[in-house]
Parts: sequence; C-alpha cells; structure tokens
Amino acid sequence: MWSGNNTPAINNPRIKYLQEEYWRIEKTLNSGDNIWLKKFSNVENYEQVYEQIQQIQHRLKVMKSKKDTNTLKINTLERTLQALKHQEDLLEQYKVNPFKELVEKPQISNIPSITNPIAIVTGISFIKQIKAKYTTMKHHQQSLANVLDLIDQELYTLTQLDLLQREGMYDLFKDNDLSKKIYQEQAKKIELQGAQSLLKTSIDIYAKDIEEVSLNIKSQIKDQIFKLAYVILIALGSIVLAWVLKIISHKYVHSNERAYTINKAINFINANIIILIFLFAYLENVSYLVTVLGFASAGLAIAMRDLFMSLLGWLTIMIGGNVHVGDRVKVSKEGNTYVGDVLDISMLYITILEDVTLTSYKENDYRAGRIIFIPNNYIFTNLFANYSHFGMKTVWDGIDFFITFDSNHKKAMQIALDIANTHAKQYTEMTYKQMNSMRTKYSLRNTSANPRVFMALEKDGIHISVWYQTNSYATLVLKSKISAGIIDALLKEPDIFVAYSTTKIIRDYADGFANKNMTRKPDETESLF
Repeated sequence: MWSGNNTPAINNPRIKYLQEEYWRIEKTLNSGDNIWLKKFSNVENYEQVYEQIQQIQHRLKVMKSKKDTNTLKINTLERTLQALKHQEDLLEQYKVNPFKELVEKPQISNIPSITNPIAIVTGISFIKQIKAKYTTMKHHQQSLANVLDLIDQELYTLTQLDLLQREGMYDLFKDNDLSKKIYQEQAKKIELQGAQSLLKTSIDIYAKDIEEVSLNIKSQIKDQIFKLAYVILIALGSIVLAWVLKIISHKYVHSNERAYTINKAINFINANIIILIFLFAYLENVSYLVTVLGFASAGLAIAMRDLFMSLLGWLTIMIGGNVHVGDRVKVSKEGNTYVGDVLDISMLYITILEDVTLTSYKENDYRAGRIIFIPNNYIFTNLFANYSHFGMKTVWDGIDFFITFDSNHKKAMQIALDIANTHAKQYTEMTYKQMNSMRTKYSLRNTSANPRVFMALEKDGIHISVWYQTNSYATLVLKSKISAGIIDALLKEPDIFVAYSTTKIIRDYADGFANKNMTRKPDETESLF
C-alpha cells in the first residue's frame, strides 16, 4: 500500500477524501486497544510464520537436491527455520478458533447451597460474580461490533478507490496491493463475524443460565430469611418466657438467696434452649454432630480438665445446694485462708467478698475487703467451709485465757460462763430454732447450743476456754464484748489472778497483778517476782 509521506498530490477532491478517510480508519484500528484485533493479529502472525517455514523448507529441499555446497547458507536457513518453528509452537493456539476464550459460554459451577443465614452472603456474592462475567461478555460484544463497523467503513473506502483505479483516474498502487488489502479485510471481517455469531449465542444461553441460577439462589435466600425470622421469634418467645418466670419468682419467692438461684437457673436453661433452637434449625445431620462432639469432647476433656471440672462443680453446687449467694464461707489453699460472703456463683467461679474477721486479724496481716475468685472445681479437691449452710446464721466461737494456779478457778469459770450466757443469749435461741429446721435433712444428736466452759492444766497456768454461739457474719463484735466483760470481772476478784508472760517492777506494797492488796504481808526476805 501507499504511505502518507510518499503519496503524490491529488487534485481530485473525492480521491483525496477517500485517502484521508482510509488513513483515519487505519489509524483507529491500529492504535486502539481492542482485544479482538490483537487476537486476529496473532492469527496473521501465525499464517506469516507458517508461510515462511514452508518457503525455507522448500529452499532447503531444493538446495539439498542440487547438492549445493554452500554450507554457510544452509546452516543459516536451518537456524532460521528452527526459530520460526519455535514461534509456530507459541502461536499454535491461534491456528484454530483463535477467539475461543472470548466466545465460549462460561460454565456456572460450584453453585452455593443456601442452608443458613451466613451462606446468604455467599449466595449474593456468587450472583454478582456470574453477572460480572455476563457484563464482560457484553462489553466484548460491543467492542467486536465497533471493530466490524470500522472494517465495513474501511472496505467501502477501499472499494471506492479500487473502482477509481479501474476507471484509470489515477494509478497509486503497485500490482495488486489494493486488491490484496481488500481481500485481507474481507477475510478478517468474515472471521470476526463468525466470532460475533458465536458470542451472541453464548451470551443468550449464558443469560438464561444466570436467570435460572439467580432465581434458585434468591429463592433459597428468601427461604432462609423467613426461617431465620421464625427461629428468632421462637428465641424471643423463650426470652420473654424466662423474663415472665423471673417476675413470678421475684413476686412469690421472698428469700433473696432462693430468688437469685432461681434466676441463675432460668438464665442457664434459657441460654441452652436458645442454643438448641438454632442448632436444630440449621443442623442437617444430627448423628454427624453427635459423633464430632463425642471426639471433640474427649480431646477437650483432657486438654481442659480444670475447665470441665469447674463446670461439673457448678452443676454440683446448683443441684446440691451446698453453697448459695450470701453464704459466709471459708476457703483455704496453699497456706492462704479467706473468710467472706458469696457474691456470685458463675459457671466457672465462686466470687466472695473478704470480710474483717478473726482470720483477717491472725492470718492475713490485717488485710480484708478483697474480691476472691474460687474455681468451682475447688469443692472437689479442697476443704470448703460454709458458715451459713441451710439457713444457719450462727457458729461456735471461743475465748481462751490463763489464770495462775493459786487462783479460784471455779469462780473464774463461772464468771466466764455467766458473761457468755448474757451476751450470747439471743444467738443461742436463734441456733436452737435453726437446728430444729435442719432435722428435716440431717440427723442431729448433740443439739446443745448453750455456752460452755472448759479448763485444762498447762505449764503456763490454768487454761480456761469459754465457747458460745455468735453471728456468722460478725464474730469479732461479740468476741470483743465478751472479752471485755471477762477481763473487767476478773480484775475485780481478789482471788483470781490472770496469768500472762510479762515483767513488772513492783514499787509499792502490792502483788503485781493490777495492784491488788495482798491478804498477808510478805517477809522481808520474800521475793515478789
């Protein structure tokens, strides 16, 4: 063909217009980023490579038949032939149906099955994916239509120029260049029209497949939405029922401890019911789940032994009723002892608030008020004391003191017993009532709750111990009152002397024990120590 730089000046306006139109169309086709033209360009390259291979093979055959001795020329042709065959292998896919990737209908595979609400997102995403492929195919179809339109314009221009050349109006083309160009463009048009027909068929079929798959997925999504709404309504019904039961329990159960326990049980049962509702609503194979849970629970039981033991401990506490919220308890582990009130009983821990008690005074270095978290499995492995089990609000408490061997021990014991009876009277009566109610569950033989006093001879003196019933939640208060009463009473008695380890310098005529007057005057040689 001609070149724009060497085209002679033409005075005929029609010829000039046709030439300019041809160059415009050719430039558009060559500069455009069109995938169809690129594919077809590979086809043309394959044909050129194939034609060159045939020519070189023919030349080599002729040279060998004539026994040509030009070895250099033969080697050059053979290397060129080898390179061309490599190019042919690379372009082999464009030999037949070069537009296969563009015109074939995509296969819709791995269609998701919407069996739960989470899969709804997967279904919507899948519909978007197949529609995106359809959009790409439509884009290719439009692009191909644009190319064919340009080729039609180019063929019309070339045909008009060919007619002018045949009429002898001008002679710008050598040999049959123009006819060859028209033939190439017609071949290109026929090839692209065939691809256009296949693409249109694929798009129509693919559109029907998309519609069928989309309707199926949308139907499943709709079913899952209605199912989810139904399951949520049932779960809400369970929650409302639990709420009503809590209101009833608060109205008719006057004990705060029992009301708390009932609320915890209602919450636990309600949570499990809701889990079962969702589980059976979206579970397809119950036996498969049972098998999986069996193996999983076996592994978890070994790896999470303490956790499962805590859950079992919580179940034991809930069923056995040995510990309730509000109970005064005492726990000891690894040399640490804590006494406090139960604040909460969860599935894993018992939470207690440490109170100011004798234990805090003697064993915890005056520390109290801490929140202690006790794993529920503690009840299986350690000693757990409940000061207020079965409604008991009292416990035994005692006070120890020493008197000298020459003291009136009987009077001292009676004084301690009288003071204990006076201050602990209300707790003694309370204990008898509580123990009578415990007879329905336990066999009680020794049910005496009256204050008691004991004595024993020890190296430091006569050891007197007085025991009495006191409030489980305020032992130090009564201990302080009784201790003060006993010491005040003993100091008033002339024949009772409190024994304690001390050193005192006697300056006046006295016995060294609170400056009490002695019954006799000591000799000058008698020591007061």
